[in-house]
Amino acid sequence: MRQQWVERELTAEGPGQSGPRRGGRSVTVNLAESPLTWLHARGHLSDRQYAAGEQLRADWERAQLAPSVTMRWDPVRVSGSGDGQLTPGERQLAARARLDGALAAAGPGLADVLWRVACAGEGLPAAEKALRWPVRSGKLVLGLALDRVAGFYRVPGGDPSSPT
Repeated sequence: MRQQWVERELTAEGPGQSGPRRGGRSVTVNLAESPLTWLHARGHLSDRQYAAGEQLRADWERAQLAPSVTMRWDPVRVSGSGDGQLTPGERQLAARARLDGALAAAGPGLADVLWRVACAGEGLPAAEKALRWPVRSGKLVLGLALDRVAGFYRVPGGDPSSPT
């Protein structure tokens, strides 16, 4: 697959959706890396489904649930900031709560494929094989799961059943 590199502003929550601001930090992101992007680019997912899947993946990354290889050496906050902002730990817990709520909204039979494709970055053929599903059934099931997650995240859009 061809790579699509885009420069994004680096925020406290991760890469933003817009380009870098003058003097701000930025990161280069490969948009073609996500299986959701691949499906969306080929018309298999609607804009609403794609946005819901990206929101789910963003919450997965903010919750820092991916396995770590080394110890974290982040500084520990001793006193509260008092400015009304969430601490990094509180942001992490809020993202975990949103992720858990979205997966619960998808339902027990659909959360597996959502996690594998949107969060873990598995391709649909690998997810279908791991879940012992028939070939090409994952696209339909993933679409249903993303429709439910879009409802949870209140993603605006028209008819959720019509791709792009």
